[in-house]
Amino acid sequence: MTKTTHNLRVALFLVALSLLAGCGDEPTEEEVLGSTIKFEPNRPSSDEGEAVDPYTGDNDLVLEAQQRFRTGLDLHRKVIYRTCTPNGGVCHNQKEYPDLRTPANFFSTIGAPCNVQPGEWESVYDRCERPGDRFKLSDHDFNEIEIGWLEYIPGEEEQDYGDENMPDAESPGLHIYLHDPVNIDRNETYSTGQFIRTFVDADGKVKDLVFANFRTRWWILDDGRHLMAEVRNYQVDTINELMSVGIVQGDTNRNGTYGAREAKPATLLEPGKPDESYLIGRLRGTMGGEPVPGSRMPLANQPLSIPEMLALFCFVEGLDANADSPPDGTSPIDYKDCSYSEDPESLNLLGEGVTWSGRVSRILEANCGGCHGGAQPAAELNLTDDEAYTTLLGASQQQPDLNLVEPGSPEESYLWLKITDDESITGSAMPIDPLNGTRTLTQAELDDIRTWIENGAMDE
Repeated sequence: MTKTTHNLRVALFLVALSLLAGCGDEPTEEEVLGSTIKFEPNRPSSDEGEAVDPYTGDNDLVLEAQQRFRTGLDLHRKVIYRTCTPNGGVCHNQKEYPDLRTPANFFSTIGAPCNVQPGEWESVYDRCERPGDRFKLSDHDFNEIEIGWLEYIPGEEEQDYGDENMPDAESPGLHIYLHDPVNIDRNETYSTGQFIRTFVDADGKVKDLVFANFRTRWWILDDGRHLMAEVRNYQVDTINELMSVGIVQGDTNRNGTYGAREAKPATLLEPGKPDESYLIGRLRGTMGGEPVPGSRMPLANQPLSIPEMLALFCFVEGLDANADSPPDGTSPIDYKDCSYSEDPESLNLLGEGVTWSGRVSRILEANCGGCHGGAQPAAELNLTDDEAYTTLLGASQQQPDLNLVEPGSPEESYLWLKITDDESITGSAMPIDPLNGTRTLTQAELDDIRTWIENGAMDE
């Protein structure tokens, strides 16, 4: 259709409208133009999922969870997204592993390995360690040995090593620590180190692949479980590339325990087993009765409430361990048959009893441990280590004439003054929200801390 023809048809349409306006009948486009555009929308629709019988008991916590978090999509939108991915490029929103910013990202954590990008090796949990890649020297007849961990220490190229001057753990070079000793009866050898990984090919066959080689002089240290490779200047790029490919280390946290040899490696979310899911372990601070390294999550937001925890636990418990693909999140969470609906109070992240070990330590760790924890705690105040209780009974760094906690007297406890934003404090009130500035504890949490101090700040 030409532009002139189009304009003429529009003009005729407008004239027809004006002629018919006085008659009170609105002409249709088909009456005026003689045709309509045929269009049948094909919009995506979501599956409601398989129905489940609702919980009909009288526990208000279960009823609240069922009303607020009906599906996995609700759980992600109202809990995971809000607490773990509030801003782009922060926390688990395109920064830290795992990325949780979309429902698909969240559901992909089901069965996924944990501690893949730990940042600091001390933060790795033994249960997250996977079977390590293997190592051998091509010119020597010994079996492949699992790699515990490795470290590249840059430094001067020329070193006068020998029987009387052996390298040590601090010497420049590539250090590899193995599960078993190499069977070599001398202190050094010039050979090709081979890095080997087992994989499954497209046909489902299990194969071993030498994915990297490095030829140099190797020093056999300690009892043969520690090898050091000399790295010449022209080999630095090769080593950097080797370190960047992601060698799987069986003892990533370097504590001597090869986690995958002790038990099946944990996953971020283990279908049917909330108590064995690493993400939940990070929320609770423990897993299987053992402490989980690292600050409790979420760092920048308040800990999950009991209904939120119940929704997460029941969602994970209801996952099918034999499913071929992650769920789409549309199926209702089954609160009626969820075992955790019987005693949802047990999921309270803040513990029971207003004592340090029973409740207060968890309040402070959950709300303040993100800054006041780890290897370099803010103001040298670590609220997550074993000495936290003793530290709190000592003097404040900002106002040394006041103890952080003065048993029996909240008004003389600098900790209380900081969390209530008293005008006498130095600096900002606590806790600090790294994303949005200062935020306050809930009134219930403040009441518990005040009660704890007034009653003598008991440990247990």
